[in-house]
Amino acid sequence: MAALRQHDKSRLQADLQWLSKPGHHLITRDDARFPPLLRDVPSPPAALWLAGDPEVLWQPQLAVIGSRNPTAGGRDNARSFAGELAHRGLTITSGMASGIDSVAHEAALEADGLTIAVMGTGLDVVYPASGRALAARIRERGALVSEFVPGTPPQRSHFPSRNRIISGLSLGVLVIEAGLRSGTLITARLAANQGRDVFALPGSIHNPLSKGCHRLIREGARLVESVDDILQELTPLAGQLAHRLRSELAESGEVSGQASLELAAADPQLELDSEYRRLWSCLGHDPLPADSIIEQSGLTARAVSAMLLMLELRGMVEAHPGGTYSRTTRGQ
Repeated sequence: MAALRQHDKSRLQADLQWLSKPGHHLITRDDARFPPLLRDVPSPPAALWLAGDPEVLWQPQLAVIGSRNPTAGGRDNARSFAGELAHRGLTITSGMASGIDSVAHEAALEADGLTIAVMGTGLDVVYPASGRALAARIRERGALVSEFVPGTPPQRSHFPSRNRIISGLSLGVLVIEAGLRSGTLITARLAANQGRDVFALPGSIHNPLSKGCHRLIREGARLVESVDDILQELTPLAGQLAHRLRSELAESGEVSGQASLELAAADPQLELDSEYRRLWSCLGHDPLPADSIIEQSGLTARAVSAMLLMLELRGMVEAHPGGTYSRTTRGQ
């Protein structure tokens, strides 16, 4: 209470100045934009500082993490998996550390996908400093996120706290390479405690950076050999997320509470509520940016995100690079 009564006025002024800039947001836990999966984890952050697009927090995410000093093969695997997952419509979330984290962010960007960097500093303090250019690109194609106020420098104790947000935002966590004493294993265990799927890539028994992945697999992580291995496991939780988003949006009045998404056996005609009909009418054979779908349908960005996720899980909508969507062959 003393801290509240004797708050640092200069610090408050600096925070307000940071928030006054375009694309800067402070999203509290009771804000409708606060990501629903993160709200349910043990000790969720009271608020998130964000630079970029806050709507990306509602996108289905997969955390891709690993060693700060990966092998060449680890880098190749991170680039391949993160790029393909982003191409398939998942937002790639990581911690922007050197090594696997940065490669995963870059691969998502190169695939014209979305990516989120959760930082262990204030958003105006990029660590490592070599990541400034990458941070600027992430802000343009996703978001930079932190629970720490602007101006907060890097501290060792901040990064385990940061890691619970990385896993809490995501449907699951993919570990590319990790040594037995790697902090990556902490994030994986946090994810498991939060009820998230943990995936790990196996490697050579002679590679010390494979030993952490092998330990996770022995402890119950899913051994992964392809992107499809991940997507098959994520579908149930993604479906739960889609239904939850639908319910929350119905309560807030952003979409109606009733929706029927049944396909007729002989004729692929959809029985949809009015909002889904409006969304469906905007979709065609050619990929359309989400912004255009929002504009044409007159629905909110959060509603469109939830509805597209629902339709994608039904196999009726396909996500393409660059945040674009089209009807699938099944849904034509």
